[in-house]
Amino acid sequence: MNEYLRSNRELWDEWTSIHESSDFYRLETFRDGGIRLSGYEIEQVGDVRGKTLLHLQCHFGIDTLSWARLGANVTGADFSPKAVSLASSLAADLGLDARFIESNVYDLPERLEGSFDVVYTSRGVLCWLPDIRGWARVVAPFVKPGGIFFITEAHPIAWALDETLPLTFRYPYWEHAEPIASEVQGSYADVSADVRSEKEYSWQHGLGEIVTALIDAGLTIELLQEYPVSAWDMGFTVEGSDGTWVMPDSVEGEVPLFYSLRARKLDG
Repeated sequence: MNEYLRSNRELWDEWTSIHESSDFYRLETFRDGGIRLSGYEIEQVGDVRGKTLLHLQCHFGIDTLSWARLGANVTGADFSPKAVSLASSLAADLGLDARFIESNVYDLPERLEGSFDVVYTSRGVLCWLPDIRGWARVVAPFVKPGGIFFITEAHPIAWALDETLPLTFRYPYWEHAEPIASEVQGSYADVSADVRSEKEYSWQHGLGEIVTALIDAGLTIELLQEYPVSAWDMGFTVEGSDGTWVMPDSVEGEVPLFYSLRARKLDG
């Protein structure tokens, strides 16, 4: 783990304590039986009853445990010790059968054996990874023959835009060696929260780079859809009627804000 990933891990340890009680995650609502997954995720992943599911970069596990509530046999992995501890205690409190492993994505093959019917990851995860080809080479071996990998994520075009209007490109679109170093202002779940970490480090990856990395790793792309809505406020968006975030009427044209991708490992 390099210095940037180490620094980000410390930041996510801090954020876990903030997120546990934040309105963004609504943990108490989840404790009461909620499912924290979008409808299109559930539809595109399909019926998970009785299937094994690995959730990469799972944070403190409420998406992971949502899949458990839908019948999957779940394993979550995250590099934050505090997030993994909270996820494990949450599963125990709720009586849900799940295991959680502390590991960054690149080291996971050294800490987890086997393969899964579904490998899943979502929402604001790839920007924390410096090497998308290395990521894909980890993803693919964990997918069983006949199984799928699924991701839903902010669109690389949206990541490249400045956070304020009028829309301008501010960040790289394609992958880059040196990270983007940004000042930490609380957390995306609570910008007013007190956080000791001063910097967060992120990387961009183009959509073609992501798709090609998965193909080169041995997966077959079955589905790639783009959406004009985001799961969170991107700074230049406004809240829609259904709780998602969309472009304001003042912006002409269309901008992809999110995408979903399903890839399969073919038998043989």
